[in-house]
Amino acid sequence: MPHRFSPLPAALLLAATACFAQAQGTAYVSSEKDDALTLIDLGTLSVKGTIPTCKRARHIQLTPQRLLMVACSSSNEADLIDPASGKSVRRIPLGDEPEAFDLSPDGKTIYVSNEDAGEASFIDAASGKQLRSVKVGEEPEGVKVSADGKTLYVTSEVASLVHVIDTASGKLLKNIRVGKRPRRMAITPDGKELWVTNELSANVSIVSTATHEVIGNLKFEVKGARAADITPVGITFTKDGQRAFVGLGRANHVAFVDVPGRKVSALVLVGKRAWNVTLDQAQARLYVVNGLSDDVTVVDVAGAKAIKSIPVGRVPYGLVIVE
Repeated sequence: MPHRFSPLPAALLLAATACFAQAQGTAYVSSEKDDALTLIDLGTLSVKGTIPTCKRARHIQLTPQRLLMVACSSSNEADLIDPASGKSVRRIPLGDEPEAFDLSPDGKTIYVSNEDAGEASFIDAASGKQLRSVKVGEEPEGVKVSADGKTLYVTSEVASLVHVIDTASGKLLKNIRVGKRPRRMAITPDGKELWVTNELSANVSIVSTATHEVIGNLKFEVKGARAADITPVGITFTKDGQRAFVGLGRANHVAFVDVPGRKVSALVLVGKRAWNVTLDQAQARLYVVNGLSDDVTVVDVAGAKAIKSIPVGRVPYGLVIVE
């Protein structure tokens, strides 16, 4: 059984505290209701300001050029923000109801899920021109590009499918049936597996990137939580691929996963509706965006323990760290 809240030895706690005190940089948090990004100082773990952005800011990502890109569903565009100045550089049209996106390795192409249209769009980042659109299942959301940029994966919430698309031709190569309401995806650092969070199945589907077949499933359980409230969404891996972290939605926990063992090693209580998860560069802290408690929980990775809750904007969605 996974453990909860294992206390750190005093020496390790002091070392972790020292590491936290030296942290530098900023976390940028998007929120759906405030049309703004909230800025968190990584050293003090406190809010240090906001940056206005477009309407209903959702998915946020750092481009290869070290700019912040924010998808705004109600504005049908992306806001490109320079973190050095805190100002918008320009806006890029993303089509109707963009929610999530990913970037080609060189940052020149934006791959977007257009929820209402049931399409995946390819957008030229420089011109904002749509290069092509690919019809997928209803309510596409998660978007993930392989490290070599050749393969695009898109989840369809209604169809319970992951669509595999060739980026060069736009050809739909395969539909992979996964769990109910697939949301987000992460590719293991070795590139061999795609892990898909299934919100209404309370599990992760593990897909071979070589065969595009489901090769395993990992079910989540939280003591005291109803199965219907275990709704995994956000997922990320450590750099060595040995651990994964999964936000369990309305179960209000984050699962620490032993990847080779295919098992949950720890559960950490965080805020309400643990949505998206982000590791800092040192992999010492995990930042958990909680969509219903309007805050970010900072988790000490070594101790599997929440160390602080930081109030942010209304209905926070995503978080990016710039160090």
